[in-house]
Amino acid sequence: MPPNAQAGAQSISDSLIAAASAAADAGQSPTKLQEDSTGVLFECDVETTDGGLVKDITVMKKAEKRRLKLVWRNIIAFGYLHLAALYGAYLMVASAKWQTCILAYFLYVVSGLGITAGAHRLWAHRSYKAKWPLRVILVIFNTIAFQDAAYHWARDHRVHHKYSETDADPHNATRGFFFSHVGWLLCKKHPEVKAKGKGVDLSDLRADPILMFQKKYYMILMPIACFIIPTVVPMYAWGESFMNAWFVATMFRWCFILNVTWLVNSAAHKFGGRPYDKFINPSENISVAILAFGEGWHNYHHVFPWDYKTAEFGKYSLNFTTAFIDFFAKIGWAYDLKTVSTDIIKKRVKRTGDGTHATWGWGDVDQPKEEIEDAVITHKKSE
Repeated sequence: MPPNAQAGAQSISDSLIAAASAAADAGQSPTKLQEDSTGVLFECDVETTDGGLVKDITVMKKAEKRRLKLVWRNIIAFGYLHLAALYGAYLMVASAKWQTCILAYFLYVVSGLGITAGAHRLWAHRSYKAKWPLRVILVIFNTIAFQDAAYHWARDHRVHHKYSETDADPHNATRGFFFSHVGWLLCKKHPEVKAKGKGVDLSDLRADPILMFQKKYYMILMPIACFIIPTVVPMYAWGESFMNAWFVATMFRWCFILNVTWLVNSAAHKFGGRPYDKFINPSENISVAILAFGEGWHNYHHVFPWDYKTAEFGKYSLNFTTAFIDFFAKIGWAYDLKTVSTDIIKKRVKRTGDGTHATWGWGDVDQPKEEIEDAVITHKKSE
């Protein structure tokens, strides 16, 4: 077991058996799937003592030059959504009641947590475990978000990490900012996305009855949670107009959380430092971290995806999702929270980091000796 693995994690043997079974069902070679991977998914996937892979993955990160097949239904739908959101932003300051704006913000927060604490950190990465009451809450939050059922979201995200920035990555960032942000939803998937997706083990997701209930009834639950309730509540609770309720609490709010989530795939794969691994595109982006409740520390997350904090540091003001999980851990609804030891982080920073790993200030143990020796200190106190 890798030195940073936590008790109760899937063993390497179990992981290989599950992967082999999934690959056989998909008619693919488990060896081929492993050879094509450019990232780790769980702590049992690492090949080095600092959480990495042995092979050179830089030559594998590319996109095949191909003509994309557009999905006009999605183009029209997302086009309307963004126009409606712009009108909603206008109504927010022009005529919407303050209660409607507060509701829109509240729904943005809970739907965001349904993605970050639910689909992402719990189900996609198994970075912690949750008792059924918390899983129910997260499924409800996730349904409000309308970013597909958590089962499908987690499946695609596992493929994204396992084959990051290759043609098997659903939102391959090497195709450019627009593609990784929203373009991937406006065209048909690359065949490799579907092929590699069939080889990813999802047995743990299928074993969760709450998750499977959402998957089975998603097309009934989602319209109610994402569209009907957010529109009806303002109209009947405080006499809001249909226009304001629809365009502010529903359209603007949904469009906003979608774009915040997409920024993790686009901006956080392009802008920012890479203190943990300079050989991958995911970066540390504070703006995305604030908007996405802690999901912007993306260089760390792609290096150590099983850490429930998705960041080295757990500062709540920049990682609200961690605060949410920690709260439920205190009352016993979240447990087996996985994290990475300081020693392993230091080893990885030293081996593959770009030199931007932060120090808290003068005298930090990680402060370079040359920086101390070359520093100019004025107004020294007389001996």
